Amino acid sequence: MNKYQKIRIRIILFGIVLSALIIVSALYATQIVRGADYATRANRQYVKPENSSYNRGNIYFSSKDGTKVTAATLENGYLAFMNPKVLSNPSDAYNAISQIYPVDKDLFMKSSAKKDDPYEQFADHINTDKAQSIAGLRIKGVGIASESWRSYPGKSLAAHVLGIVGENASSSIVEGKYGLERYYNDILSRHSSDEGNVFAQLFSNIKGSVFGKDESGDIVTTIEPTVEAYLEKTLLETDKIWHADEIGGIVMDPSTGEIVAMVSLPTFDPNDVSKVSNIKVLSDPLVENVYEMGSIVKPLTMAMGLDSGTVNVDSTYDDTGCLILDKKKICNFDGRARGKTDMQTILSQSLNVGAATIALKAGSTTLAEYFGKYGLGERSGIDLPNESIGLVGNLKSGKDIDVATAAYGQGIAVSPIAITRALSILANHGYMVKPHIVKSIILEDGSTKNVEVERTGPILKKETTDEVVNMLVNVVDKAFKKGSIAMTNYSIAAKTGTAQIPDHVNGGYYKDRYLHSFFGFFPAYNPRYIVFLYQIYPKGAMYASETLTQPFDNMAKFLINYYSIPPDR
Repeated sequence: MNKYQKIRIRIILFGIVLSALIIVSALYATQIVRGADYATRANRQYVKPENSSYNRGNIYFSSKDGTKVTAATLENGYLAFMNPKVLSNPSDAYNAISQIYPVDKDLFMKSSAKKDDPYEQFADHINTDKAQSIAGLRIKGVGIASESWRSYPGKSLAAHVLGIVGENASSSIVEGKYGLERYYNDILSRHSSDEGNVFAQLFSNIKGSVFGKDESGDIVTTIEPTVEAYLEKTLLETDKIWHADEIGGIVMDPSTGEIVAMVSLPTFDPNDVSKVSNIKVLSDPLVENVYEMGSIVKPLTMAMGLDSGTVNVDSTYDDTGCLILDKKKICNFDGRARGKTDMQTILSQSLNVGAATIALKAGSTTLAEYFGKYGLGERSGIDLPNESIGLVGNLKSGKDIDVATAAYGQGIAVSPIAITRALSILANHGYMVKPHIVKSIILEDGSTKNVEVERTGPILKKETTDEVVNMLVNVVDKAFKKGSIAMTNYSIAAKTGTAQIPDHVNGGYYKDRYLHSFFGFFPAYNPRYIVFLYQIYPKGAMYASETLTQPFDNMAKFLINYYSIPPDR
């Protein structure tokens, strides 16, 4: 055998081995990796189109010890169907089946009357035992098929965060419709092997990123289920007292942007959205809506004044109780003049004239610059869909009235998540973080991709934030209910907000409807958490200090105890 024959033999052997490897890889992908998917398809191919059976990644909560808790998963079971052409005695069939599994009689009988339709489904989510019992009846024209469906074990827990899935109207493919299910749909979707040629898949070196369409897996969230449940309980109890049109809250780590709890009421059970009477309930107002937030903006105005050198902590002004600007009148909440007033009193007594005076002295350009740096006119970048952009156009009008009202949180509107991010700058020594819900992605190959913390700044000098935090601690220690909620061993920085609600029908503002807001962080000088609460049009109280001080106090004490946060004073 000469040299060239040996070379040819080696080439042929190499080709055979390579072909074998390709075939084995394809068989492994078909039988092992996607075997369950193909088995389900095979079971159903003569029953109905495959679109009702699908595979999708899990979503997990993260408990405080790092344990993953299932938030969204797939459950497997069976559905029952009929062929009306073959079913000869619908009444007898219904009576027999309903002894085993509850079936809607009207639906069953209407379906059986459709003699031109070979397939009508009349029950789903049936467990194995009951499915076998129905099959055991051997009713001609009635069959059982396997199915998978999305399940949310926590029911309404973090419903707005998780979202729901549904079939695409044009393709009948199951996809995310709201919340994380939608935002991370490309990751959670399982990509079928028939989406591309197996040889192209094997040899292609083009891969998507962890957030791209070419990779899929499970997602692990920052939501701590016990904290989430406690926040929901607190808001439900608050709503029973004040009957607000809407109420919500956020708990976030201001140094990382991790959201540990996020609740909006009214809520829903994503397992059964048929009970939702108004589709707007499925949207998340904490991200998708913007509001005039009121006096919780005043600490940001104060920080602007201090950081720009417009005022210092020892500055004073003549508080006249009201100001006339551009032929419009603005006043303190009680209309009362305080005379010579210092910076601390502006926050302690929540004085509109004081905040307006700082902003007017700084000027519209400086105020717009700082509010822009706070991110109030942009999206926070949170990983949830349909985030709204803040409405801060008034800052560019140059009118004194717009500058003054923006300084105390009227005339500009931002989302709850955007204001939480902005206020976290005060808690985070001048730096701003990107709020996020997902901490990691577990890919199908078992590897994990962690979501990096995004931090920008400093937005404010550390000396500025230290001074504002001192003032906010003083508010809690001495002003809120005369210091009755101050904690002996913990410093807490906090502020309330009461804003008039715009009347979009008649113009102007309602005279008897308010948005109440409250934020606070603790321990104040090295915070573990920032808590934001709000409610729209609570009944029977004018000021946020009346309706949200106690809920915040409850949340703060719970978080301190639950996480064993050490005292700082």
